[in-house]
Amino acid sequence: MRPPETPVIDLRSDTVTRPDADMLAAMATAPLGDDVLGDDPTVAELERKAAEITGKEAGLFVPSGTMGNSIAIGALCRPGDEMIVDSSAHSYVFECAGAARLWGVQSRPLSGDRGAIPLEDIAAAIRPNDIHQPVTRLLILEQTSNLGGGRVLPLEYLQAAGRLCRDRELRFHIDGARIFNASVASGVPVREYAAPADTLMFCVSKGLGAPAGSLLVGDAETIGVARRLRKLLGGGLRQAGILAACGLHALEHHVRDLASDHRRANELAQALAPLEGRGIELLPPETNMVYVRLEGASIDDHRALAARLAARGVLCVALGARGLRFVFHRDIDDEALAQAERAIVDEISSAIAR
Repeated sequence: MRPPETPVIDLRSDTVTRPDADMLAAMATAPLGDDVLGDDPTVAELERKAAEITGKEAGLFVPSGTMGNSIAIGALCRPGDEMIVDSSAHSYVFECAGAARLWGVQSRPLSGDRGAIPLEDIAAAIRPNDIHQPVTRLLILEQTSNLGGGRVLPLEYLQAAGRLCRDRELRFHIDGARIFNASVASGVPVREYAAPADTLMFCVSKGLGAPAGSLLVGDAETIGVARRLRKLLGGGLRQAGILAACGLHALEHHVRDLASDHRRANELAQALAPLEGRGIELLPPETNMVYVRLEGASIDDHRALAARLAARGVLCVALGARGLRFVFHRDIDDEALAQAERAIVDEISSAIAR
């Protein structure tokens, strides 16, 4: 058993961060109103800032990224339509089949390269004008790709996908939950990544460190529809400025800190690199995630490894055949990295030797 005094190093996700003192102060002093009635000034400022950063006309504050993605599907599609999505995308794997259950939209998953579906496969999947088939209405891509190991989808790829959608009369939504990680890693401004898409969602509750909340952005007409759908789903909060203040603080003060998360992820990967070819497969990190898989191991083997790490005070997620995922965030400093690195290398080395 792990001694009670041993500190827990939580690498399960970048959603586990706690607000720091400055963020709590921003929350405590935020001007408030009733956002459902349209008069919470802090929410309005966050929505304005989100639209400005992404180069879109309007923004909508929503409680979660899942709701933001779902609302985008509902606003851009009609019941009976079909959307094309990568088979590893959050919208397909982790959102409870919401497209089908809530909006009557069928998903057509395609295999991509760590989140990037070949453009020719997207084009081939677009349905012909045939009364027997659904209408292909929407393409969704994820930036960064979570199950792709935090991969950054290249700007040129997103631009080409946007051109394809316009040429074939599809709408285009980017699940940009971690788009600021992509921007910091690549040097590409968020608005350039957002430009090819009709709508984009980003989270302030992941690496940016806010306790909750995401923003959906797009043209004013679509966001007007989205606001009604948010109400339908019960996502209209009253004095939501308390949470919006955290989002504003995060956008103003925390974006640059993402580079430290990326550096620490890379340092862990470098520590594990000598084990490659000796029993592990390692996805090269591009942002704040490190994926490690034991060669020939079962799902239960990876769960057992995660349990042994937890007993040593390092928490991670076992993601089936993909192995273990370690996610770095603003609550992990260099001392925590060093402690985690020792435990991870030790336990993985022991697992290989078994």
